[in-house]
Amino acid sequence: MRAIFRRELQGYFFTPIGYVFVGVFLLLGGIFFGAGNLAERSGNMTYLLRNMSYLWMLLCPILTMRLFAGERSRGTDQMLLSSPVSLTSIVLGKFFAACTVMMITVVLTFTYPVLVILFGKLYFAETAATYLGFILQGGCFIALDILLTSLAHSQVTAAILAFGVNLAVWLSDAVATALHGHVAASVLSFFSLNQRFTPFAMGQISYANLLYSLLFMSAMLFLCVRILNRQRTQEE
Repeated sequence: MRAIFRRELQGYFFTPIGYVFVGVFLLLGGIFFGAGNLAERSGNMTYLLRNMSYLWMLLCPILTMRLFAGERSRGTDQMLLSSPVSLTSIVLGKFFAACTVMMITVVLTFTYPVLVILFGKLYFAETAATYLGFILQGGCFIALDILLTSLAHSQVTAAILAFGVNLAVWLSDAVATALHGHVAASVLSFFSLNQRFTPFAMGQISYANLLYSLLFMSAMLFLCVRILNRQRTQEE
């Protein structure tokens, strides 16, 4: 797993993908911070991170599109699947590499609360809780998009598929509201990553939603392993 992790992490910064993800994320995050905090002279980081959570839906496809679809485009998927490394190690190595890039980006956003501390008042407990939910939500979108890229045959297809599914997941709250009282509304609400983030965005640590996020990531990665195992079996 370490070899896969190292290979994928280097791949992010030997190609423009890692820089594009980090750069665009920080650019848009800076705009949100400037408009919502600096211009309004507000130290409310929970509102800022709530707005920035949209970026996971938009940008995680960029981070994950090359992980398996890129292997197929380069013709290296056969070698990867037939390597002595277990499929679980391959999937986890790629997942942790993507999460490392995500965490580097999140750490860089710590400049926002530092600026709030310098020029105003920061509510540490609320901000820490919101950051926890923010990171968990990002991890869920990465796990979901890794599953989707294992189904695609090109990076462009993987990115489009991931963005479409991300958008559907994000809009599930609005659909659930429209179907109020219907059994489908309860199902959509249960799978809504946005709703799972809501308690954290209010500055509260929700252990139920923390557990749900971890289980969601585990389920997506498990399904990814099963899909890859099926592909390997078919090729044999």
